Amino acid sequence: MASSNHGATVTEIVRQWDRVQVLPHRFGGVEFRVGNREIGHVHVGNVADLLVSVRMRRDLVAAGRATPHRTLPHSGWISFRIRSEHDVPAVIALFRLNYDRLCGNPLRASVHQVLGRARLLADRSIDDLPA
Repeated sequence: MASSNHGATVTEIVRQWDRVQVLPHRFGGVEFRVGNREIGHVHVGNVADLLVSVRMRRDLVAAGRATPHRTLPHSGWISFRIRSEHDVPAVIALFRLNYDRLCGNPLRASVHQVLGRARLLADRSIDDLPA
């Protein structure tokens, strides 16, 4: 059974956004840039990596929307394995969230679209957080 290239589907969608450049990524696959900042990249094996703030990484991982990056798990890098066409909307939402953040677009709607009803760490008091 042939493996589908869902990364190509993601590329075709993200490349249509205003000011996005699609370039070869240094570790294989493609990266998406807006200006001189990387939105994220998709490796040949259908794994997407995005650099977000550490706080946003914590929120996305806690909500089950991404996993910590395999080699930089304590940084702002997150990963998302695109296993089927059903994963494409979720990874597109992550790329859109980062695109909006890097472009200075309002994030509230994007964040809630990605996280659903989960509360953001930034919205919690210290007493709400687990020890």
